[in-house]
Amino acid sequence: MPRPASFQLVTAAVATFSTYSCAFQPLLPPPTSPQQHRIRQHNVHSLPTIGHPADSPLKPLHAKPSKKSSGSGFGASTKPSAPKTRTVTGHTGSGTKVLADAANNFDRLRKLHGKDATIDVYVRSPLNDETTFWFVGKVIRHVPPAEIAATADQDEDLFGSVYPTPIESVLSQKRLILEYAKNQLRPQNFGGKYSSTLELWTAPGDSEMDVVQNKVTLEKVVGSTKDLREGFCVKDCGYNPEIYVEDEREKGGLRVLRDGEGRPVKPVFEIN
Repeated sequence: MPRPASFQLVTAAVATFSTYSCAFQPLLPPPTSPQQHRIRQHNVHSLPTIGHPADSPLKPLHAKPSKKSSGSGFGASTKPSAPKTRTVTGHTGSGTKVLADAANNFDRLRKLHGKDATIDVYVRSPLNDETTFWFVGKVIRHVPPAEIAATADQDEDLFGSVYPTPIESVLSQKRLILEYAKNQLRPQNFGGKYSSTLELWTAPGDSEMDVVQNKVTLEKVVGSTKDLREGFCVKDCGYNPEIYVEDEREKGGLRVLRDGEGRPVKPVFEIN
């Protein structure tokens, strides 16, 4: 499969890093990766399980992009009550179906809204290394259609009755993201004794190169699911998990250095 130009740019960036006196070496997927590093088109049968790689394959899930009426008669709401979070119980394999649902939603919403509705997500593990921030995937949210002046109640692609805010799109999937990150991506950095202090940080969608070049300050995610508004529905959000290939799990994927406020610790540099 021909690789996108953006993939070639990222690959070229890695080759160039050795000429800079950076305090880190971001490791990007090898050339054999079939997709651009950050946006994965998901086949739910190949998605990792949460808890143990040997769990049974996932059944395909198909997110329904249209709303359903929840009642009839005067004053009845046109939006059904819906879950606010993606629930993961913590036992082996408990999040596999939830992960597939989140990935399907990401693919659907990405086609609708592109990168403008996308947020890049990083995890910091202070007890392991307080200056390293690991890229763990992307979240996306449903936003008002730009071409029409529709209200939330008129939007056929909206499951809830309010449009998700950027912070809600992360908080509603926080448990899923962290469970996946510590069990599948970096158990040696996030799991066990390190898991109690894990933090989520964000950057603008598809900004990996700018983050690597120290042009972006990461923002810490604060708050809890209690901050999700009435009418919010997690089906209006999705999660695109980072997937390590070949030896990335041992050698590491994309990570950057930042201080405790998410600011770069090295000067900005350009890649020619």
